Amino acid sequence: MRTFTPARLANSLPPDYRDRLMRTAREANFTEGTRLFEEGSAADRFWIVRSGTVTLDMRLPGKGRAVIERLGPGELIGWSWLLPPYLCHNGGEAATPLRTHEFNARAVRMAMDADPAFGSAVGNWVTRVLAHRLQETRARLLDNYAVHGNVGIV
Repeated sequence: MRTFTPARLANSLPPDYRDRLMRTAREANFTEGTRLFEEGSAADRFWIVRSGTVTLDMRLPGKGRAVIERLGPGELIGWSWLLPPYLCHNGGEAATPLRTHEFNARAVRMAMDADPAFGSAVGNWVTRVLAHRLQETRARLLDNYAVHGNVGIV
């Protein structure tokens, strides 16, 4: 059983804003192994997992990709779409067959600008997700370096 995470839409937005956001979604499905996005690519969309699992990863010099988090049903994939310059800060890959709700980032940003209360709610949700992801990334990197005796890295 998964614990509470701010990435879960159902836990994070009031029902009226959640419904409003979901009305803008389209269904998008991915086969296992499909790369949804890469570090540095345009963050022009984001997803909410319907079923399946996606891994978030980052490139580590000399080590390749390191998985920093696994996301499942109800969780937000992507936050870079909210902050200029709208470029992905990590990569994402379907770890299993993946069914998602896909959102056009520009359209959602425009809706947020048009309704400040909606914008604030969505922005606060994504900010909580971002803070959670930063903590997850930190933990994964500490685990990775501690195994190799490099805990003194700053």
